[in-house]
Amino acid sequence: MSGRYTIILAAGQGTRMKSKLYKVLHRVCGRSMVDHVLTQVEQTKPDKIVTVVGHGAEAVEDLLGTRSEYAFQEAQLGTGHAVLQAEEKLGALAGMTLVANGDTPLLTAQTFEKLFAYHQAKGAKATILTARATDPTGYGRIIRNDLGIVEKIVEQKDATKEETAVNEINTGVYCFDNQTLFKALHQVTNHNAQGEYYLTDVIQILKDQGEIVAAYQTPDFNESLGVNDRVALAQATKIMQQRINEAHMRNGVTLIDPATAHIDAGVKIGNDTIIEGQVNLKGKTVIGSDCYIGSNSQIVDSTLADHVQVTSSTLEQAQMAAGSNVGPNSHLRPQAVIGADVHIGNFCEIKNATIGDRTKVGHLSYVGDAILGTDINVGCGVVFVNYDGVHKFTSEVGSHSFVGSNSNIVAPVKLADHSFVAAGSTITDDVPTRALAIARARQTNKNDYWHKLPLAQDPEWH
Repeated sequence: MSGRYTIILAAGQGTRMKSKLYKVLHRVCGRSMVDHVLTQVEQTKPDKIVTVVGHGAEAVEDLLGTRSEYAFQEAQLGTGHAVLQAEEKLGALAGMTLVANGDTPLLTAQTFEKLFAYHQAKGAKATILTARATDPTGYGRIIRNDLGIVEKIVEQKDATKEETAVNEINTGVYCFDNQTLFKALHQVTNHNAQGEYYLTDVIQILKDQGEIVAAYQTPDFNESLGVNDRVALAQATKIMQQRINEAHMRNGVTLIDPATAHIDAGVKIGNDTIIEGQVNLKGKTVIGSDCYIGSNSQIVDSTLADHVQVTSSTLEQAQMAAGSNVGPNSHLRPQAVIGADVHIGNFCEIKNATIGDRTKVGHLSYVGDAILGTDINVGCGVVFVNYDGVHKFTSEVGSHSFVGSNSNIVAPVKLADHSFVAAGSTITDDVPTRALAIARARQTNKNDYWHKLPLAQDPEWH
C-alpha cells in the first residue's frame, strides 16, 4: 500500500543571516520559518514527516517535538546529500514524497495538495513546483521543449543567454516517487564547482532513464520566496502579514490601517471587532467579537471575551471577561484576570491578580498578588504592597468595598465585604465587615509657620 511522505530540509547553517540563531528558527509573524512549513505540511495529512537537521539540530527538535521524525546531516554536502539522510526512515516505502525547504515560510497546504494531485495525474516519477518570476535572476530555470515537457533545470551560472531569458523558475519544492528518488540519489555525483550533491541532478538522471518528469506551476510567485538574509526575512514577513490580515478582514474583522496592524499567525479574532493602526497582537492571543483594540496597544498570549475595549495598553498572559475595559496606558501583566464589566483606567498595573465583576480600578494604581471581589472601588494611587524583598504575599478585598485614594494595602491582609479604607491609609491588619479603617497620623496645623520658611525672607513672596 502506497503512502504520502514529506521531507523538510532544515540543515543549512544560514551564514548570510549573520545570526547566532539557526536560520530556520527565525520568526515570520510570530512563528519560526520551519514551523510555518511543518504546519502547512501537516494539513496534507502525510503518513510520515522527516525533518533533516544539521546545525542547531537540538533547537529545531525542541521546537517541533514529536510532530516530525528527524534525520541528521552531519556535513553540509548539498541538497541531494541532505535528502539521502532520510533514506533509513523512508527508503523502503512505496508512495509519493514531497521535498520542501524549511526556509520557505510562505508555501501553503493548498499548493502542496495541487502538486501531489498533478504528480499523480501525470504519472510522473518527479514533479517540480515552479513559478513565474518578474525577475528570475539567481533562480534555476525550467527549460521546456516545444511540447511544454520539462527538459532540464539550468542554474543561473550555467545558463545560456536564451535560457537566462526564461522566467519560469525552480522553487526548490518537488514531489517524487519515493523509491525512485532514493535509487536515483545513489547515482548523484559531486562533480561540480561546489563539490556538492545536488537534488536537481535527480531530475536529469530520471530524464536520461526515460522517466516522466513533470512541472506544476503555482500562480503565486510569492509562495516560493526562500529566506537567506534579513532583507528576505522582512519581505516574507510583509507578505505573510498581508495574508493574515486579509484573512481576518474576510472573516469580519475591521482593520483601520492594515499596513500597521501586526498580527501573529495563530491569533484568533471574532467578527465585528475593530483593530486600529499601530497594534501588535502576538502569540496565542484570542479576541472575541465586538471588541475595540485602540492604537499603540500590544496584546501577547492573552484572552479577551466579547465587548472588551483596550485603549493604548499592554497585555501579557492576561484575561479580560465580557464588557471589561482597560487603558489608556495601562499594563496587564501575567495572570491578571479581569472580570466582567471591570474598568481598569489609565496608568494602572495589574499582576497576578483577580479583579471581580464590576470592580473599578480607575487610575495610577498597582494591584499585584491580590484577589478583589465584585463591585469594589479602588481609588487613585492605591498600591497593593506585595513584596518584602524576598517573598510575595497576597491580599484579599471583599465585595462592595471602597479603598480610598493614596492607600497602601500591605500584604498579607484581608479586607472583608463592605469594608472601607480611608484615603491615605497604610493598612497592615485585617479589616472586618462594614468597618472603616483609618491608618494615618491625625492632622496637626502649626499656626504662623510661614515666617520660619526660607521663602518668607524673599520680598517677592510677601
